[in-house]
Formats: sequence, C-alpha cells, structure tokens
Amino acid sequence: MNVAAERTPLLRVEGLSAGYGEMLALREASLEIYPAEIVALVGSNGAGKTTLLRALSRVVRSTGRIVFNGHDLDVLTPDEVFGLGLVQVPEGRQLFDRMTVQDNLLMGAYRRDDKAAVLRDLDRMYAMFPRLKERTRQLAGSLSGGEQQMCAMARALMAAPVLMMVDEMSLGLAPVVVEQLMGVLDAIRDEGVTVLLVEQDVQLALSTADRGYVLETGRIVHSGPASELIDDPAVRQAYLGL
Repeated sequence: MNVAAERTPLLRVEGLSAGYGEMLALREASLEIYPAEIVALVGSNGAGKTTLLRALSRVVRSTGRIVFNGHDLDVLTPDEVFGLGLVQVPEGRQLFDRMTVQDNLLMGAYRRDDKAAVLRDLDRMYAMFPRLKERTRQLAGSLSGGEQQMCAMARALMAAPVLMMVDEMSLGLAPVVVEQLMGVLDAIRDEGVTVLLVEQDVQLALSTADRGYVLETGRIVHSGPASELIDDPAVRQAYLGL
C-alpha cells in the first residue's frame, strides 16, 4: 500500500486521552490511518488498546480530537459514529447468543435500507465464510470460538464499514482459523475497506499490516511501516522475545 500517494487520512487522532473515572488508560495518543490499508495497533494486555477503540467509537469520554472521513467525532453519539461507517468487531465477539447466525448477520445491517444490497452482502458473507453458511439457522451461542469470530466479523461487514476496527481477533483461536481470518482482512482491504487491527500478538499483526503503532502504558511509543517495526530491536526485545 502506497500511503504517500494518498495524503488525506481517513482517520486522524490528535492528542487523545481517555479512561474510566479518574484513571487515564490512554494518554495523548496521536495516529493517522489512510484509506484501504491495514494498520496494526499492538501492545501488551492493559496497554490501552481497547480504550482507544472505545474512544473512537465514542463509548468512553475522551479529550483530544478525532476526525473520521471529514467528520469531527467529538460531538457525535456512538450510533452516529457507527452510521458513518466506523464499525468495531469487539473483543470477545459479543454476539447475540440466542439468535441464529443469519439473524446476527442481519443485525449488522440494521441501519441500512438498501434491502437488495443487504441480501447480496449476506450471500457474499456466506461465500467469504462457508462455515457460517453451513450453520445459518444455528444459535450463535452454540458455535465454536472460531465460528463465533467469523460471525462477529461477518456481522461487522454487513454494516458496510468504511473503517473496520478488529479487537483481539486471534485470542484463543487455533492457528488455522487465525490464518483464514487474516486472509479475510487482506481480501476486504483489497476491496477498499480500511482495517485497524488491535492485537496482543505483535508478530501476527505486524506481519500482515501495512503500518503499525505500538502502545505502551497508554502512550504510543513506536510507529512506522510494519516491516520496519517488526525488525526494530526495541520492539523485538520487548514484544517478540528476541
């Protein structure tokens, strides 16, 4: 991905701080994400990665500035942000366990009124995730962990995202499933969907992403092309055990 060819960021975050009560989990974070790229946000557990996503979604209060696709998000509600195409695949899937796979997918499209396009996208999700096609009428709560992650990602894609934020996608999943899901991220990036991938697995994230940011105790401490970060001695020692 040639970021230099596109100088207007899809998402610009400037001096973002956020937390819970009086405790700040994120401090003065700044980052940029350009259209149709995969950006990795990596760091250890408790570094503030999920807090950053929640701040972007406007679920937690924050200070600083967030501009997404020309819109200032500071004054918007979570539903309004979702309506702009900033869509999150949350950590832990958070499916509607007692609803079928298909109903979960259709819930992702609840704001859309283009019914014919929704049905086409439903077929596209089943082509992208054949396992879900086999379990269309199965309750989401009875799926395996890997199938639930597929369902959560497909539900987010049914919202027709402009930027899809994926939180800890690989957590608890078998390597073969993770490889399949990473292939999906590559495919949707090629279709023009921008991805922010939040991962504890630094090697996995940086081996797939175009660029990356390293978050440590609430602050961004490294950033750059993913290929350079994965070879950075400080990153390798701190996160890759090398």
